Amino acid sequence: MAGTVFGVYVAQNYNVPNIRKLADTGILMAKHIEENYRKPKKKTDRDD
Repeated sequence: MAGTVFGVYVAQNYNVPNIRKLADTGILMAKHIEENYRKPKKKTDRDD
């Protein structure tokens, strides 16, 4: 309960960054980098 009260106090009185928005931006950047730099899949011509 004390942690909740402290968290509300800090959120109201200090400029705390939005962690969810920051995490979403990081995930979006990671996906973009992965799509651009992924090695192409090897294509095999065998029909087994």
